[in-house]
Amino acid sequence: MSQRDKAYKDAGVDIEAGNTFVSRIKSLVASTYTKGVVNDIGGFGGLFKPSMSMVNEPVLVASTDGVGTKLKLAFMFDRHDTVGIDLVAMSVNDIIVQGARPLFFLDYFATGKLDIDKAEAVIKGIVDGCKEAQCALIGGETAEMPDFYADGEYDLSGFCVGMVDNDKVVDGSSIGVGDIIIGLASSGVHSNGYSLVRKLYAQSGMQPTDIFPGTDQTVAEVLLTPTRIYVEAVRNVMRDWEIHGMVHVTGGGFYDNIVRILPKGVTAQIRFGSWSIPPVFEWLRTQGDLSWEEMLQIFNSGIGYIMVVKKDVAKDVVHRLGALKQDAWIIGEIVERAESEEQVRIDFPVADA
Repeated sequence: MSQRDKAYKDAGVDIEAGNTFVSRIKSLVASTYTKGVVNDIGGFGGLFKPSMSMVNEPVLVASTDGVGTKLKLAFMFDRHDTVGIDLVAMSVNDIIVQGARPLFFLDYFATGKLDIDKAEAVIKGIVDGCKEAQCALIGGETAEMPDFYADGEYDLSGFCVGMVDNDKVVDGSSIGVGDIIIGLASSGVHSNGYSLVRKLYAQSGMQPTDIFPGTDQTVAEVLLTPTRIYVEAVRNVMRDWEIHGMVHVTGGGFYDNIVRILPKGVTAQIRFGSWSIPPVFEWLRTQGDLSWEEMLQIFNSGIGYIMVVKKDVAKDVVHRLGALKQDAWIIGEIVERAESEEQVRIDFPVADA
């Protein structure tokens, strides 16, 4: 170590460790590069030159998000290889809702003391997520801030930029009475509702290595299952059919997310029980003594993404999604809204409400 950075290291910031970390992840990051990437990591900013072929009037779409308190379970279970996928998923799923193709991604990793192995595992997850989302990881920031975070903990933020042709923006304005609502399966809890998940887990007395009820996976595997990335499925369907509206089911569940794309004169009528509900949600409901109505306000409850399409193509879209190994179901339809009615109505069997 040179004497130039001794004072900073004595204060808790290891510049040498940061440089070692960058050198270790350089090849990982490069593996995500797409045709538009102009420069390597290490510059002050990432450069990306998008192809404008087949785009008449390009519109940029941007999103930012984090992983939330799901990170607390990653710390508790000492598993760090999947939260990077969550980070990418939460942003890319938001921009594909509007019909955009993800172009590039940036990450922010902050910690009190840099653990190179742990940080590399996180970046490996981000790289995996970017590859699945078909976008390039063109830069980021690693911040070491002594005394700011608890020992062994870190925080993550992600930033995604995509592009869509102006006349192909999907904003829900074309949704009309008679349209069909298709639900795409989630991989589990995804990255929302974990303040409640952690509370219920703590009350349960289960251990990370226990087999989770109703599955052949451990508790740690189930609760850290990464958020599903829907880019390939959405782009494939958009290639052949018009989608009137799309929803990424995140915080606020069905009630607060579906309403964001609905014209004021219609209601989304959902048939509860029309899709398969993973065991983790049954466990959360029982453990928390919750109604399904409460569950659908907090969690995705098995549906991570929604498409609204014309009735005459709905079955074809579901069939295509199945061929892509993406489970999907017709879960409802768009109906005329009665005066003062909520715009999201979920029809429960009497015993399930």
